[in-house]
Amino acid sequence: MAEKKRTVTMDKLVNLCKARGIIFPGSEIYGGMGNTWDYGPVGVEIKNNIKRAWWKRFVQESDNSFGVDAAILMNSRVWEASGHTTSFSDPKMDCKECKSRHRADNLIEAHSKGKVNPDLMTNEEMEAYINEHHVTCPICGKFNWTGIRTFNLMFETSRGVTDESQNKIYLRPETAQGEFVNFMNVQRTTRAKVPFGIAQVGKAFRNEITPGNFIFRTIEFEQMEHQWFCKEGTDGKYYEEFKEKAWQFLMDLGFDKEHLRFKDHDKLAHYAKQACDIQYDFPMGWSELNGIHNRTNYDLSRHQEFSGKTMQYIDPVTNEKYIPYVIEYSIGADRLMLAVLSEAYDEETLQDGEVRNVLHLHPVLAAYKAAVLPLQKNLSEKAQEIYKKLCKRFPVTYDVAGSIGKRYRRQDEIGTPFCITIDFDTLEDNTVTVRDRDSMEQIRINADELAAYIEKYLEF
Repeated sequence: MAEKKRTVTMDKLVNLCKARGIIFPGSEIYGGMGNTWDYGPVGVEIKNNIKRAWWKRFVQESDNSFGVDAAILMNSRVWEASGHTTSFSDPKMDCKECKSRHRADNLIEAHSKGKVNPDLMTNEEMEAYINEHHVTCPICGKFNWTGIRTFNLMFETSRGVTDESQNKIYLRPETAQGEFVNFMNVQRTTRAKVPFGIAQVGKAFRNEITPGNFIFRTIEFEQMEHQWFCKEGTDGKYYEEFKEKAWQFLMDLGFDKEHLRFKDHDKLAHYAKQACDIQYDFPMGWSELNGIHNRTNYDLSRHQEFSGKTMQYIDPVTNEKYIPYVIEYSIGADRLMLAVLSEAYDEETLQDGEVRNVLHLHPVLAAYKAAVLPLQKNLSEKAQEIYKKLCKRFPVTYDVAGSIGKRYRRQDEIGTPFCITIDFDTLEDNTVTVRDRDSMEQIRINADELAAYIEKYLEF
């Protein structure tokens, strides 16, 4: 069978998201603000469902994992220990003609169409490549660059009532450090035995130049991170396990395996023993979706050194003391949202020639699990009765405006898996028509059986 051609583009996604209340440009009435985005009524539900599915899989269903919600603002010493205040930077160049600023590594990747990996190059080598290959500014097309300069990605702010008492603090650039500094707190209060995990979902902030690929990379974003603390010597086994778990999570959400691939890091971070990404074929091409890293015992060792507080685990059986290794699994909720939307988007040409836009979302991710649609307004009383009953079980929407066909199309475009039509027969025998989003097939069912019928599809 020939592979089905994908119809998704970034422009189509952006337009659909704005039209259907999924994602809006941030501060739009004031002209926007540099690649910030607001999630609308439909989008916030989908994103929350993504986070719930992730939490269910990696915390709720895990034998020995626990959640935290650490503060966004942390003692600045945390970031000194982690190395962010000294080495968390991007190589940036300014176009002298149009004054735009760009990441040198992005310029090289775009110019070479991914054939050159700037991660393996020093700043001097990147600058030499750009000059040798006459890489021009993507904004104005001119070739007139400053040299590469490094800019720290940390957002700085200050704490204090008066100018004299102000102290520099940072908006966190990642959530992971909140899990590391709470390692002993979680272990003590849960009486957890190594190996065990600490997970967190939360906001992070990076003051970086973004390429404008919608919500792929933004200055404010949400991370879902899981740190697995284990004994040295078992780290390789758990690294492979989390690669498999991360892949299976995406498969269970409905991703096509042909749109995913593993990519080992060509250049390891100084703290890493092993590292890889799962890449997704986004509308703009293959890019990182999530990362799995063997961080050794670097993070806990650094926090022990800088804080003066022990991070040693004491084995309750052998009394052996050691600082655990960490296997990290990290995925951005916003980036996964973009991948989910890209994977679900489809344009179908129907038998009558009409083109149907539809999001084939896994039902567990859909903003609304069903839409209640009275065939006519004078059926609203019965329709409202059914709607209110279903709302107690799962999110449902109600739509009475326009023809039934137009209402179906609106629900298709936001990924609602089932449409429930109330007609005059409903008043006689309490049955309704249930339409399936993907097949468009319709069945007749008793209204009292609706909730149980739909809930069968909400298992994950």
